[in-house]
Amino acid sequence: MNSQGVSVSMVYPIMKTIVHKGYDLDLFYRYASFDPASLRNVEARIPEQELERLTLAAAEYTQDPYFGLLQGQIMEFADMGILGYVMMHSSKVADALAAYQRYNVILCSGFNLKWEVCGDDVLIRLSLQSSGRMSRHCIEDMACSLYRLIGKLSNRQLPLREIAFMHEAPEDLGPYEAAFGRIPVFEAKEDVLRLSKEVLDYPVMYSDAKLLKLFDSVAQETMEELIRPGKLSDQVVLWMKQCSPSFFPTLQQTAAHFGFSTRSLQNRLKEEDTTYNEISVRVRKELAIGYLRKLDYSVSEIAYVLHYSEPSAFQSAFKKWTGITPGQYRTRLMENMQ
Repeated sequence: MNSQGVSVSMVYPIMKTIVHKGYDLDLFYRYASFDPASLRNVEARIPEQELERLTLAAAEYTQDPYFGLLQGQIMEFADMGILGYVMMHSSKVADALAAYQRYNVILCSGFNLKWEVCGDDVLIRLSLQSSGRMSRHCIEDMACSLYRLIGKLSNRQLPLREIAFMHEAPEDLGPYEAAFGRIPVFEAKEDVLRLSKEVLDYPVMYSDAKLLKLFDSVAQETMEELIRPGKLSDQVVLWMKQCSPSFFPTLQQTAAHFGFSTRSLQNRLKEEDTTYNEISVRVRKELAIGYLRKLDYSVSEIAYVLHYSEPSAFQSAFKKWTGITPGQYRTRLMENMQ
């Protein structure tokens, strides 16, 4: 599947929250070693680990132990792209939740929700698709934004009967009461919101059947494009690019990610007339050329981003690929620009 990772648009709420708190974005970019140019490609996807890294970096940069909670409080439907518009024009809250489940892969293939009716309650469980745990900031952002947006959909005060988090309680619980109207249960077995089941039947204030049909069609096409099966080698290329610059995956990491043994992965790639080494060279070469076109990166910085042990190793590899050094490539590029 081609839906690995997170839409780069998921970075925007982090940026919005930083600005909301009055901090300088350019200083944050440098603090977090994040290239804002990556935001220009609206179709780009980044690893889930990178989104968590940026969230944690934002909390550290703003010195706000409740950064995720605040981010959830200022989330808007527009921040969720096409998914937000499908939810906003659904008929009932239950339909909006079903749309979230169905189309969340457009935003993030790793995080989602499950909901079920238990007696007079509906339990909305927040989950990570893969093994592992979400950071505290990410889960609180997800819980708070979902609670807030459901309230906006129905234009009602939601009867929140319980909220539970798996992580430990911080020292100050006041911000939670402000966000949810009650103190959560901490160190619980699951991350969950418990509401009256009546909420599911609340009509959506913005519901519009014509707009829903339009946005639902766009969302369906977008999702199908993301999950359309392709050649394994193409999927490996995409995943490697998503992993960089956080890390450059080894053969073992790549095989584990796609659910193969290293031998099986190599055999599958051989059937497509390529190898892991050939793909890794191709990805590094494409990334290197892209970085060299951005003149604000030094050759040493590019070597670091591409995870070479030292600049000389990168220069040797680049010369082997192209016949010239990175410096010579950049010189010729600048000459052609004049």
